[in-house]
Amino acid sequence: MKLKFVIPNMERTFGNLEYAGEGNVEQRRVNGRLTILSRSYNLYSDIQRADDILLVLPPEAGEKHFEVEDKVKLINPHITAEGYKIGTRGFTNYILYADDMVKA
Repeated sequence: MKLKFVIPNMERTFGNLEYAGEGNVEQRRVNGRLTILSRSYNLYSDIQRADDILLVLPPEAGEKHFEVEDKVKLINPHITAEGYKIGTRGFTNYILYADDMVKA
């Protein structure tokens, strides 16, 4: 069985989410033109306080403009896990995806 993604209980896992700023825009050249593949944003959580939460949105969601610390809500959130190795040790990155992000 392969783990494709996990649907989190948003309230228990992240609590209240606040916009913390823009991340990266992933682009690729297709037929000589730059095409946006995804946009990432940083979020604050009142439960997950150690690090900012990285959210990845598809290009269909469009560019988001919020004020810092605006409360936001995610549409169709899911989490994936990516494993990687450094030397002989294994690590996991958890990545939060959503179809869209709206003001709460």
